[in-house]
Amino acid sequence: MADSRYPHPMIAREGWPFIGITLGFAMIVEGSGGLSWSWPLWLAVAFCLQFFRDPGRLVAGNAKSVLAPADGRIVAIEPVEDPWLQRDALKVSVFMNVFNVHSNRSPVDGEVKQRWYHPGKFFNADLDKASTVNERNALWIRTADGRDITCVQVAGLIARRILCYVDAGTKLLRGQRYGFIRFGSRVDLYLPLDARIKVTIGDKVRASATILAELP
Repeated sequence: MADSRYPHPMIAREGWPFIGITLGFAMIVEGSGGLSWSWPLWLAVAFCLQFFRDPGRLVAGNAKSVLAPADGRIVAIEPVEDPWLQRDALKVSVFMNVFNVHSNRSPVDGEVKQRWYHPGKFFNADLDKASTVNERNALWIRTADGRDITCVQVAGLIARRILCYVDAGTKLLRGQRYGFIRFGSRVDLYLPLDARIKVTIGDKVRASATILAELP
């Protein structure tokens, strides 16, 4: 179905200050020194435009589908202990590089039961230890039929800001935009053990448009 859950001006609102500042400097330097001096700033403008792009997406699947919460590459699929809900779970991790769209979207329809923020380090988000030592923000989402999903935004080597716009009590629709991570990061999902995984390590996924798993 079409995604009308977030107004899509094509450029994420989180990027407007960065684009405005770099564009202003580029124009000033261009006017005073010409292109030979300003071209690095125009490259910065182009980088900001591509990094903060936020295209509309189709929302795949149905109420049993677990969708990709972010664009990127699957870097982990493994049985682990969910550190937030202290349960056995299946972890699926999506790594975002600086060229991916960085809007984060709800993987399921459900209610946010709890939100946790944990300050931490800024190791490369492609590494497994990033899930436990880096700065991170976790949402516990419960579906209408009582299934628990933990969705964790993890900062990376360059990422220095996790943005999350929801809290306990918020009702989310799958594909609904709820946050943003600036400049490279990952999102970890902790799923029930009986979830049927639909992706493999190395797969490239798109937020809302790729089904990661199906719940029974």
